[in-house]
Amino acid sequence: MLNVFARRRVRALGGMVALALGLTMPGAPAWATNGYFANGYGGGSKGMAGAGVAVPAGVLGLAQNPAMGLKVGNSAGLCLTTFAPDRGFSVGGAGPLTTGSFKSRNDLFLIPCGGVNFRLGDRSALGFFMFGNGGMNSEYSTNIFVPGFGPGGTTPLGVNLEQLFIAANYSFAATEQLTFGIAPVFALQRFSATGLENFVPFSSDPARLSNNGDDWSTGFGVNLGVLWEPNAQWSIGAAYRSKMKMDPFEKYRGLFAEQGDFDIPAVATLGLAYTPPNQTKLTLTAEYQRIFYGDVASISNSNAILATQFGADDGPGFGWKDMDVIRVGAIYRANQKWTLRGGISHASQFIKSKEAVFNLLAPATPQWHASIGASYKINDRWGITGSYTHAFESSVTGANPSLSPSQPVKLRMNQDELAIGMTYRW
Repeated sequence: MLNVFARRRVRALGGMVALALGLTMPGAPAWATNGYFANGYGGGSKGMAGAGVAVPAGVLGLAQNPAMGLKVGNSAGLCLTTFAPDRGFSVGGAGPLTTGSFKSRNDLFLIPCGGVNFRLGDRSALGFFMFGNGGMNSEYSTNIFVPGFGPGGTTPLGVNLEQLFIAANYSFAATEQLTFGIAPVFALQRFSATGLENFVPFSSDPARLSNNGDDWSTGFGVNLGVLWEPNAQWSIGAAYRSKMKMDPFEKYRGLFAEQGDFDIPAVATLGLAYTPPNQTKLTLTAEYQRIFYGDVASISNSNAILATQFGADDGPGFGWKDMDVIRVGAIYRANQKWTLRGGISHASQFIKSKEAVFNLLAPATPQWHASIGASYKINDRWGITGSYTHAFESSVTGANPSLSPSQPVKLRMNQDELAIGMTYRW
């Protein structure tokens, strides 16, 4: 049971988390890793290139698998990621697009997260946490859609998507080997678009296409998880976060398919972890994850042939396919003070070459990530965790068959992340 002093400390930490996220959400653009999904949450998971469905990765690891509550135990944590993306595109050939190389502005962001978890006894735990997601962020000082293409777009050219998730997490051990978890999730989105006036002739609602300021959207979903530990060497974890039905962006009904609809796609993850016999220092883990971008029309509908209008039920989207992610990671418990982590991940390419032009608004091209991380136990209560992740540059090149068939556009992006967090246990 929690004593009064511990409860007060946890409430204070929880208040700090809510305050930090509440203040940062209105001003922090979202970031991209696997499409617009983050490659892990919190320093523990990020240190293993996003792994965490079969191994505990701190309070924020509950975002990967809600069945981990008993493993996390009584703890609270705050984390902050410094995110530095380098993204842009180049245009060649002759046609309606301005040729040259272009880089998105704003290449340094601070993204907070945090949460708290309570053991309710030997068989259950309850947690609360908040984290960010997203990655459709760009801001170009030049609008490449020249007047000959349309009415002449304003600057900057770009979009901004931000997402905040708030979850309550319940874990229950059915047996000594089998634990289940469930987490209702509330989502808040903010979106804006500028410089898209050239697409007015292709919009079902031209007044709600571009330059309408920020628009907000809310919705709900659920994250389900299971953890099976058949013996001391093996653990198997699985999680599924449902598709989140979001309110439409009313100010951008003329941009997104289905009159401004922008649901958050489902994601499923399966992983296993292995600790060699008579070995307590080393644990290896591997995961497979699928992100179902193809189930959301505004994300998956093709923009290659503009046969329908933006904002219509079958209107153009970003042309993204479902993404498959493979991760491998390792945990090495060097001594009572230090725990070291490392990992790599690979994501399938989900942007077809013919969809490249519209995706200059969100050039989320990285496929390979490599991470290292460490945790240091300051004392029996406090600890600090840090991680560094590099997303290697990847590119997609293609021309739009209906807009600029003779002008190839090359998208490219790489990024660096430095995450740090404090943990308090009782």
